[in-house]
Amino acid sequence: MRIVSVLLVVWLVIGALAASQRGYFASSKANCAKVSTIAVTVIAGPLNYAGVNPKIQCVIPQPSK
Repeated sequence: MRIVSVLLVVWLVIGALAASQRGYFASSKANCAKVSTIAVTVIAGPLNYAGVNPKIQCVIPQPSK
């Protein structure tokens, strides 16, 4: 069980490094698409270095006028 925890942490750290290298943390303007893309990139972990480039697009409904 401990080895699984260590592997999970290493997987997520590699994903965070990939997101950082792509400059996702550089902008302070957060929106649905940016936060989702960062999350998916971190979860994809080492797959980012195998050519996976996850991007999420989402539209938040605006209130009616």
